[in-house]
Amino acid sequence: MKITVVGSMSTDFVVTTKVKPNQGETVFGEKFSTAFGGKGANQAVAASRLGVDVAMVGAVGKDDFGTEIVANLVKNGVDVTCVERVTHTESGSAHIVLYENDNSIIVIPGANNEVKPAAMTKFQSQLLASDLVILQNEIPQETNEAIIDFCWQNGIKTLLNPAPARSIAKEYIEKLTYLTPNEHESAIIFPDQSRSEVLAQYPNKLIITLSAMGAIYHDGTKEEIIPAFEVQPVDTTGAGDTFNAAMATALLQGLKMSEALRFANLAAAISVQGFGAQGGMPTLEKMKEQKQYEKAWNFE
Repeated sequence: MKITVVGSMSTDFVVTTKVKPNQGETVFGEKFSTAFGGKGANQAVAASRLGVDVAMVGAVGKDDFGTEIVANLVKNGVDVTCVERVTHTESGSAHIVLYENDNSIIVIPGANNEVKPAAMTKFQSQLLASDLVILQNEIPQETNEAIIDFCWQNGIKTLLNPAPARSIAKEYIEKLTYLTPNEHESAIIFPDQSRSEVLAQYPNKLIITLSAMGAIYHDGTKEEIIPAFEVQPVDTTGAGDTFNAAMATALLQGLKMSEALRFANLAAAISVQGFGAQGGMPTLEKMKEQKQYEKAWNFE
């Protein structure tokens, strides 16, 4: 079982504050830290910790941040053969403000914008060796579209986590295996349509995450909400990435959609109890320690 993640890699600069500044206002924060991030790297690390063979495709700068990003992926068991080092721009970064157990984020793409369609020749063999390819919206849209086309033509499953939100043509939605927006992203992708309308239109493909409520999908007969596990969050950064990686892992293991989403909800619940996008991401062993983990989910 092999997952290839094509997407962003970055360094997160994290500020924790009890007072969120207004425009033109300066306030004192509580603490500052750096952490590894980028939705692509986060999803690759999360899947690797759950026991999947994972390869990362993307670009970082030839700066110290890029060196550390690559080293962290290697440390987490991710294949970095297809990670390119570029000289003409800096590595990506995300600037995160943690306030009242939630986050707001400014992303500077940097080298992540250099993952161009023309570079596909360098990693097509990696895509062809994959059981599933995971994409997000922190690399250029034309690259995502080229990869979706390639995977469609070659019978490779794809999962698009459409964050940050941007519109996507219907023809590409049709070619995807899974699409996992949150409620805000879903409203941008499917304007002027109700949630129930779009879920019924894409049964077992469209999964809308509902934050602390869990996730909802249509099973071909009816809508089903898979509730989240109740926990006290420390840091919600990376929870969605953990969810996507865990869902992909479970589906590749043959679990039904409802079971895969329950597994993903549990992984996300564990992740928010740690600090940083990757800090709380669980291993499969950590998952099995939870009383909610059903024996039927024991992966080989």
